[in-house]
Amino acid sequence: MLAAEEIRKSYRRKQVLAGVSFQAKEGECVGIVGANGCGKTTLLSILAGALKADGGSLVIDGEEALGKEKLFSRKVAYVPQENPLIPELTVRDNLSLWYKGGRKQLEQELKEGAAAFLGIREMLPMTAGKLSGGMKKRLSIACALWSHAPYLVMDEPGASLDLECKDLIRRYLEQYRREGGTVILTSHEMEELAVCTRMYVLKEGRLAQIPTGLGPEELIRLFH
Repeated sequence: MLAAEEIRKSYRRKQVLAGVSFQAKEGECVGIVGANGCGKTTLLSILAGALKADGGSLVIDGEEALGKEKLFSRKVAYVPQENPLIPELTVRDNLSLWYKGGRKQLEQELKEGAAAFLGIREMLPMTAGKLSGGMKKRLSIACALWSHAPYLVMDEPGASLDLECKDLIRRYLEQYRREGGTVILTSHEMEELAVCTRMYVLKEGRLAQIPTGLGPEELIRLFH
């Protein structure tokens, strides 16, 4: 289980997170929604260990995670809005940079793991900078999951993607959750939010739990 307690973050004099608390359990998909600029990306960056919190606690599987880079690298796979790929390298080389196992293990991943589900093998010789937006997102997810991390944190995974790629990512999230993984995501895509088993709205620096299955107009009313 991942348990956040009173996570705080300010930029200069502006407090973005004023004490965020929530839990995410095995097999859950937790969706976090809110108006643009409310702090969703800041929160996800802290949950993934990419940004330092000003205060609070983040316990992952019984261990305090804040400030422990190795724990984050084992436990949390992070897919930010902006892809982390090196555009001059091929897809295979980008995967190799992220993947910590040997060549045989990587080949196995391409046959049976997340990379196989996401259709990465067909892209292997292509240069990452020449991939479509959807291909880059699929590759970013495969790179993030090199460690088979039990927690997957995703910032707007379906943004600006075509319907086919959005559907592929949604189906992968469902499979990941069925296999016991925990997903925490932000999204404005109703199809992705429909996968969520628990929902929160981030407003004025705090999270409030809301019902799943709300329509777009109902969600927007909660933002203000």
